[in-house]
Amino acid sequence: MGGTTADGKSAPGHGGLAGRAKIAMVCAEMTDGFENLTKLGKTAAIPPSPDEAVLETVPNPHQETDYLIRFTCPEFTALCPITGQPDFAHLVIDYAPDETIVESKSLKLFFASFRNHGCFHEDCTLTIGKRIVESAAPTWLRIGGYWYPRGGIPIDVFWQTGRAPEGLWIPDQGVAPFRGRG
Repeated sequence: MGGTTADGKSAPGHGGLAGRAKIAMVCAEMTDGFENLTKLGKTAAIPPSPDEAVLETVPNPHQETDYLIRFTCPEFTALCPITGQPDFAHLVIDYAPDETIVESKSLKLFFASFRNHGCFHEDCTLTIGKRIVESAAPTWLRIGGYWYPRGGIPIDVFWQTGRAPEGLWIPDQGVAPFRGRG
């Protein structure tokens, strides 16, 4: 891909050296604040436990705007701390960011760190919500942990940090109550 035509003029869409310098400058501005990321774009092992997992954040590109970010994890797994049997949940996390947003690869690794970790449904759900608050300091956060039945009892766990910002659009979490075979 050359940057000039046969007659020495800049090729359309390339902008020659000045155009490439401008693109490099824009790319550098876009990645400002990303230098501390240790997971994104790299091979990263699943942390051995949630306590060892690191939730990374990046600058919120729209700090002047109230908006909602939703993370949905329909296949979350953890272990029962008593029996060691697997527990499954559908997690829905809504938050209104402030200065930073959660980097999603580190969140996925954090979720995966629960796969061999024993904790009750309530503990898992609140630990996840509180760790996100600790890491990203959002204006508001809510988490719904919709746990699949074990022993015939589905357990749903909900937590939020307080009132949502005025005027923030908060859609329904979209997870139907458990109905069994009925």
